[in-house]
Amino acid sequence: MRLLMLAARSILFMRAHTAVIPAAGMGTRFLPATKAVPKELLPIIDTPALQLIIDECMGAGIDHIVVVTSHAKPAIEAYFADAPEVVAKLRSTGRDHVADHLEAIGRDVRISFAYQDVAMGLGHAVGCAREAVGDEPFAVLLPDEIMGDSSLLAQMCDVSAATGGSVVGLKHVPREEVSAYGVIDPVGEMSADGVIRVATMVEKPPLDKAPSDLIIIGRYVLTPDVFDCIERVVPGAGGEIQLTDALRMQAEAGPFHGVLSTIRRYDTGNPFGWLTAVVELALDDERIGEQFREWLQARL
Repeated sequence: MRLLMLAARSILFMRAHTAVIPAAGMGTRFLPATKAVPKELLPIIDTPALQLIIDECMGAGIDHIVVVTSHAKPAIEAYFADAPEVVAKLRSTGRDHVADHLEAIGRDVRISFAYQDVAMGLGHAVGCAREAVGDEPFAVLLPDEIMGDSSLLAQMCDVSAATGGSVVGLKHVPREEVSAYGVIDPVGEMSADGVIRVATMVEKPPLDKAPSDLIIIGRYVLTPDVFDCIERVVPGAGGEIQLTDALRMQAEAGPFHGVLSTIRRYDTGNPFGWLTAVVELALDDERIGEQFREWLQARL
């Protein structure tokens, strides 16, 4: 009987296998570079940040990526296009491993595109992916945040499949910093593996009104009813539709959980954060890490 109940539960709550990556922003904090190169394609050593996000998705068992882009950023789609001349040149010079890597881009996972040509907030960007996602749970990964591995996203997908509700990634911050973030109002105690139920959430609360020191980071696993919630959100300042408002509706209507992140996280949404990510990941890189460390120590 227990096996039948577990089997029924696994059928009822599907595990997410699609991820949405909002990548339509203008990247104004990286101008003038982003006048020509999308922020998501800026390299972390020699790999675009967007590719690192896709690799994270694949490591969590996701096999379909929906990139929400803009028609003003054709380089995003060009990144996934075939490049036969480049591949042929590499093979002619014996660099087959590089050629194999290039040919795998966009083939090792299914890529779809949706478009957000007017900046109307993160909620709107996610809503633009509705047709491509369909009626199933899905992950959302903000490309400004690079995680150390896929374990957090994998756990979030598992929690969503087990509970049938949406899940957000969480991080502890010093209490005096909570006013800069979306903060959850937790229910009960956090489990040993970092899972906690969420009653609601507050966007950038005053310090004395913050319900916890747990902030929402740029990883989400959402059930498809969030699309209806997004449509009901009243636009805020600047006409933007905030994803947090839609998540609050979900949390108040049914099961909603957070998972505490214990892995490395890099905020690459500004030049300083991007630079620190490049340095730290370069130090860990098996190809250049030792040489870079020696140079850096000598330079400092």
